[in-house]
Order: sequence, then C-alpha cells, then structure tokens
Amino acid sequence: MRISARNQIKGTVVGVKKGATTSHIRVDIGGGQIVTSSITNEAVDELGIKAGDHVTAVIKASDVMIAVD
Repeated sequence: MRISARNQIKGTVVGVKKGATTSHIRVDIGGGQIVTSSITNEAVDELGIKAGDHVTAVIKASDVMIAVD
C-alpha cells in the first residue's frame, strides 16, 4: 500500500461496534493506548474488519490541537 499520509500507526482491532450507518473501530496501538476510528458500515464489510485483525490507522488532519492542565 502506498499513501501520502505520513501519520500511520500499526495496531490490532480490539472492537467493532456497528451503528445504523457507521461503525466505531477500536485499535490497540500498544502501551495501553486505544485509537478509535469512525467509518461506514459498508467500509467495514468491504475490508472484512474484525477483532484481532492487524491494521494501520492512517491519520490525516488539517488541525492538531494541544491541551494542558
């Protein structure tokens, strides 16, 4: 796979929760960190995503916010 996005994090799917039109995919990226992606149910079905799959989370954002306490 070749893609222009530079922010790519490998992980393991730990959960797929389907809604009416969208699914929330929870990806364990290690160190106790979970990244959640919201994608269409159609994409989940086409990609065959299920718990235990090894995937790459690709993050493409125009804004990155930083917060401190």
